[in-house]
Formats: sequence, C-alpha cells, structure tokens
Amino acid sequence: MFNAITHTQIYVLDQDEALDFYVGKLGFEINTDVDLGDMRWLSVNVPGRPDQQILLEKPGTPGTSAETVQQIRELVTKGAMGGWFILTTDDCRKTYETLLKQGVEFTDEPTERPYGIDCGLRDPFGNRIRFTQLNA
Repeated sequence: MFNAITHTQIYVLDQDEALDFYVGKLGFEINTDVDLGDMRWLSVNVPGRPDQQILLEKPGTPGTSAETVQQIRELVTKGAMGGWFILTTDDCRKTYETLLKQGVEFTDEPTERPYGIDCGLRDPFGNRIRFTQLNA
C-alpha cells in the first residue's frame, strides 16, 4: 500500500534558530524554505536523503486559534510537546565528540545496547533525537 514516509513534523519556536541547529550543528541540508504567506514551509534532510524530510514547523498553522497556539508554545517550552526521531551514524562515539565540541547538549552519552551503540540529545526546543551505530 505505502512505499515510504517522506515527511515528519516537529515543532520549533524559532525557525531560524532551528536552521542554525539542524544545518549548522547537525549537518542537515535545507530541503525546502518557502514563505506561504500565513506560514513558512521549512524542511531539512540528512545530506543525500531528500526523500526523508523533517518539517520544522512553528506553532500556528492556518486554522489554529491563538489560544491553542499559545498552549502549544507553552508545552514545547516545557519539553512536553517535543517530537522525536532516530538517526544512524557509522561511528556513534566520533559523532558524539564532534557534536559535543559544537555545544550540543546531550541527554545520554554513547552506550552499548543489544542493537549497537546509541546516545541521545535534545534540540533547543525540547525535541528528542537519538543516533545509533547499528551492529553489523
């Protein structure tokens, strides 16, 4: 029936700050950056994977009330509304060290797991990110 997931969405409170983090620190590429008038469609992807996009969405899409937007912003700020996703890497410890030097804050250091080595971090908005070096 379905062939792929092409987009996933996470809330960010500031799209320019999100670009600085996802592109500047994590090394993602800008996929789409379009002003649609009532919203900015901003998506990024892992280099070479434009078919797998993360939409960096600011709360307040068309049709959302001001009250609901404020509630979403408060939940994002508390880290209670954050999305999450998992990335893969060829060398978890090396990636960890590289990102640590760039000021990325981690929630978990690289840890051996039955499936490989992984660790966790959060973006500036509370979204949880894990990356894993899978066992061969």
